[in-house]
Amino acid sequence: MNTLIRFGFSLLAAVTLATTAGAAPGPLVESDWLKDNLQRDDLVVLDVRSAIDGTDRGGFESGHIPGAVYSSYTGDQWRVSENGVPGKLPPVQSLESLISGLGIDNQDTVVVVPAGVGETDFGSAARVYWTFKVLGHDRVTILNGGHAGWVETGGEIEKGWNAPQNASFQADFRPELLATLEEVKQAGDGSTALVDARPEPFFEGDKKHPAARAAGTIPGAVNLPHEVFVQKGTARFIDTAAVESRIAEAELDKDASIVSFCNTGHWAATTWFALSEIGGYSNVTLYDGSMVEWSADESRPLQVAKRGLSRILDYFTN
Repeated sequence: MNTLIRFGFSLLAAVTLATTAGAAPGPLVESDWLKDNLQRDDLVVLDVRSAIDGTDRGGFESGHIPGAVYSSYTGDQWRVSENGVPGKLPPVQSLESLISGLGIDNQDTVVVVPAGVGETDFGSAARVYWTFKVLGHDRVTILNGGHAGWVETGGEIEKGWNAPQNASFQADFRPELLATLEEVKQAGDGSTALVDARPEPFFEGDKKHPAARAAGTIPGAVNLPHEVFVQKGTARFIDTAAVESRIAEAELDKDASIVSFCNTGHWAATTWFALSEIGGYSNVTLYDGSMVEWSADESRPLQVAKRGLSRILDYFTN
């Protein structure tokens, strides 16, 4: 009996260890979790600090999480310009090459690390996270609080450059996570909810992106700004109950199709993350072309709060 008991405990321990080693964490992990898992062979810490947060390769070399590899969110083609529209999803083969070159394969768990200095820089991590999801890779998570949060909790820092070894990453593309221009055009039939992730002045038409032809939003959209989900001045996401409360204010149908958009598909990634990964909304897409693409054609309607429905009525009556 003792032999059987010992065998049973050994088997349970082996199964537990295997499950822990191969388990994909949730969409967010804390610094303490990363400290406990940093030595895992299947873990890749991906530092995506960039010009958005005032960092470059030099900043990475000055200090980063031990073993991390670096890829600039703004400089390494995580997003590309297409027909004059910035922020588009690159071709799948290009992303496969980029990710393979970072030493990431399909068995790896990727921890995406933003700078941790503000709400907009969380969007860098959210967009990279979404990109992995679009490519069929579910073993991805974001370090809550980013690099700054790691430092604040006493996390170890190393300096210098970590040259990744080439790996082989193969995508399994999921078009159901990406909204196209044509799909957004059809959203006006009422079957799809449009969510504008930009700050209120953009939504109301008081401000516009430099690359957008005109101010305003897509008719029928509701405003759910990206910054309401992130603690001010950090890249730390608010707790689940607070996320659900913010979403409830938008009165979205949980069973409806939802499109998250912004100016160039950056802020929209944070709101997509809140809805899909934290809020539990199962049918949420990201429109990467967003308002820069939508507004490029003057025949497409724009809704501007100060002018009410005038632009929309002009569209349907002319």
